[in-house]
Formats: sequence, structure tokens, C-alpha cells
Amino acid sequence: MTSAPSPNSATPLDSLDEVEDFYKTRYPDPSQPAPEPKPKVGHAPDKKETEFRNYEADARPTVREFYRLNHTFQTYEFGVEKRKQYLGLNRMQMGIWEAAEYLNQLVDDSDPDTDMSQLEHLLQTAEHLRKDGKPRWMILTGFVHDLGKILCLWGEPQWAVVGDTFPTGCAFSPKIVFPKFFEANPDTIDSRYNTKFGVYTEGCGLDAVNLSWGHDEYIYQVSKDYLPLPALYMLRYHSFYPWHREGEYGHLLNAQDREQLQAVKDFNPYDLYTKSHGKPDVKALRPFYEELIAEFFPAKIRW
Repeated sequence: MTSAPSPNSATPLDSLDEVEDFYKTRYPDPSQPAPEPKPKVGHAPDKKETEFRNYEADARPTVREFYRLNHTFQTYEFGVEKRKQYLGLNRMQMGIWEAAEYLNQLVDDSDPDTDMSQLEHLLQTAEHLRKDGKPRWMILTGFVHDLGKILCLWGEPQWAVVGDTFPTGCAFSPKIVFPKFFEANPDTIDSRYNTKFGVYTEGCGLDAVNLSWGHDEYIYQVSKDYLPLPALYMLRYHSFYPWHREGEYGHLLNAQDREQLQAVKDFNPYDLYTKSHGKPDVKALRPFYEELIAEFFPAKIRW
């Protein structure tokens, strides 16, 4: 069993939002104009500057350290143990709105330009979906998608809560961000886990695959009895960038995964590009969201 890093090294990020900021650099919003090409010495003049940017080299030191920890300690056995620890859903019973208020304990004092609460961040995503006329279940998915970050309040280190997710139990794709950091992961030299299929079989389906542990898997497990299938894919795989952005791990997919990929792609812009400094009016919005929550969830659910 892989040992955990020290508590100090387990929290390198000043803010969990640093990871999302990195996503925006690595995966620019396709709806926005591409940067103007700038001539580079030794490069063909007709190529875009973005083709030559090294996003990893440009990342903040805190983000690099976060991914070093994540890629070192997110092993197959670690994920198995965390599933045993949390997926009995026996820690608390509370409603969805109550859980969003509970998440507000996760305070971010690192950004001097905003005092946005976690609840307000959730409403931002949901309100963009609502503004664009998305179905009610999808608006609710936007509201709940990051509630799994309550794992941070239960003592989990940042690297075990946020960040890109990826399959464990088989070879790590070179298209996962910072792939070099996997060299320190013991699974890379374990013959059970370091082959193309590892512990899986071709076409087994993502439901049979243990992705790296984090808030995506947790909120999926909490919500799986209440939301429609596309919503569950959005929750479970919204951080699985190697699949929905890089097109990796096709050999593990089944027909349902391929059918639902577009749902995850449709959700991704709302997850990634809708955060702003404009604060939603929580008091005014609460009645709408409490009614919406009651349409899909019981008053109390297990966490």
C-alpha cells in the first residue's frame, strides 16, 4: 500500500481553483478566438503559437507539485481503499441544498478579488445552464457537480479530491497532463497494472474501470439513484479529460460510453468556462433551486 505524503506536502495549492485555471490554459475555450500567431525563431511562420506552448512548463509551481503528488499516490490500490472507506455512504444524511451550505466551510482566502462562497460557485454554473435553456435535470447537474469536494472537509488531501481523473489498474496514457510524474507511481512497475489492459478487458465499459479517486466519483455515487443517465456521466467523468478531450482509452469503452460521450462534452464548457466574479443572488435563487432539487432528490440523502 502506498504511503501518504506528509500533511504539508498534501496541500500545495493555495486554492482548488488553481487546477481549474490550469485547465483553461491547457484546454482553451473553443468558442473564443484563437490567439494571433507570433513568429518564432526556428518555427514555420504559418503555425499557431499555441502549437508550441509548453503548458506544463508555464504552470505554477503549486500546480506542478499538486500533479506530482496526484500522479505519485493515485494508485489502483489507493482507489480501492477509498471506495471502501466512502462508498458505504454512512458519514452523514443531508439534503442537496444543505450539502451546498455545508461545503461553504471550504473557505478560499487566496483570491483578494472575490469572496465567492462555494455555494455561489455552484449557482454560477447552474445559472449559465439555465440561461441557455438546458433541461432541468442538466441545470441541477451543474448545481451538484462539485459537491463531492466535501471530501476536503473530511481530511482528504487535495490530490485525492480534485484534478484530472484517469484509469488506474492499466497503463497511464502519455496524454495525461504531466505524464513524467507517473514514473514515481509504483503501478508503473507492477506487471498487474502497467499493460494496455491491465486488470480490465477490451470493451469492458467505464463502469468497470476504477478511475483515480476524487470528487467526481464520490458525487456520482451519491447521486446515481436520482438523476438520468446523461447527468450521471457528466458527474462521474467531467474531470476525465484524457477521454473527453484527448480521445484516449477507447479500448475500454462500451457502446453506452460512446453514446454518452457527447453529454460529457456538452457539459464541459459549463464546468470550465462559466466561473466569473459576478456573484449570484443566493436568497433570490434559493426557491427555484429548492423546488428543482425536490423534483429529483428526496429531502435527505446519504453521504
